[in-house]
Amino acid sequence: MTTDALTHFDAQGQAHMVDVAAKAETHRVARASGSIRMLPATFALVASGQAKKGDVIGIARIAAIQAAKRTADLIPLCHPLPLTRVAVDFVLDEAASAVHCTVQAETLGRTGVEMEALTAVQIGLLTIYDMCKAVDRGMTMGDIRVVEKQGGKSGHWVAD
Repeated sequence: MTTDALTHFDAQGQAHMVDVAAKAETHRVARASGSIRMLPATFALVASGQAKKGDVIGIARIAAIQAAKRTADLIPLCHPLPLTRVAVDFVLDEAASAVHCTVQAETLGRTGVEMEALTAVQIGLLTIYDMCKAVDRGMTMGDIRVVEKQGGKSGHWVAD
């Protein structure tokens, strides 16, 4: 479903928080994903758990969960949501010297959790960058997107 209207602007073009009071409270789920690519030597450090700063993946998982919980503090017009679940999965891709992150965020509420899932992916990947930048400043993050959402009026959506 797409729309031509930007919902965060009122009739006068002023930014506002969308009123969700009339929306039904439903179980809402969003999955987002992204990747960070690095030098093979950096990937080996991450995969071995021997990075100088510690368990990169474990710390990135906690950072991602924490970010999902703080999304409304970071994105000005996001509603603060009572998250019921945040699951963070990292896949080590040796062939690509990359770490792929997928986050599933869930709530029982009146608005979706796409922003929480996206924020969690971004912060999880940024944490990996932070922990490894001493040995590889050229890491790149990308392919960050919502891959699935369900709940609410628009129903179930899966990316192509």
